[in-house]
Amino acid sequence: MYPAELVAPMSKDLTDHGVKGLTTTDEVVNTLENQEGTLLLVVNSVCGCAAANARPAVKMALQHDKTPNTAATVFAGVDREATEKAREYLLPYPPSSPSIALFKDGKLVHFIERHHIEGRSAEMIAANLRMAFDHYC
Repeated sequence: MYPAELVAPMSKDLTDHGVKGLTTTDEVVNTLENQEGTLLLVVNSVCGCAAANARPAVKMALQHDKTPNTAATVFAGVDREATEKAREYLLPYPPSSPSIALFKDGKLVHFIERHHIEGRSAEMIAANLRMAFDHYC
């Protein structure tokens, strides 16, 4: 587990932009199981690719004309139980952080794993997300 004071700015990087932080298993279940329409779920991380690529990409993509009805995030290495619960909804994909998932009517329809985030610019990842938003939102 990472110290709260270390990760607070990393969490706020998304929550200050309208992404709801999910910190408990109940919040994850209520958000993912009761969602109609589209939901973006970000598995946040302290790693450099989350800071340089994933979080900026999500913020850029959420400025698009078409966006998900809801955006939420869990923080790997911080909110362990919430992250583990969220990962159940991401199967068959293995645990990956950071990662970005798009659900439509409760079904996983688009997923960006860590290996698709590492080495790619935030702009490339945002473009990928915008294409998914155009298709599913």
